[in-house]
Amino acid sequence: MERTSGWAGAPSTIQQYLRSGLIDEMHLAFGPILLGGGERFFDHLDGLPDAYECVEFVSSPSVAHARFTRGPK
Repeated sequence: MERTSGWAGAPSTIQQYLRSGLIDEMHLAFGPILLGGGERFFDHLDGLPDAYECVEFVSSPSVAHARFTRGPK
């Protein structure tokens, strides 16, 4: 059964879902704005980003969209 959920939040929140294996596909939107020190999305995941592949990338001067899917377990 396929289920779709949407989450928004700090990278530390999304990292918890990633470490738990709860995300099969994710769509990230990046804007060229830095507020404060920021938090790196893929830090502290111990190689987990290697399990995901960027399957779509679309950019413009104001935003970049990337879609990642998890490979076979």
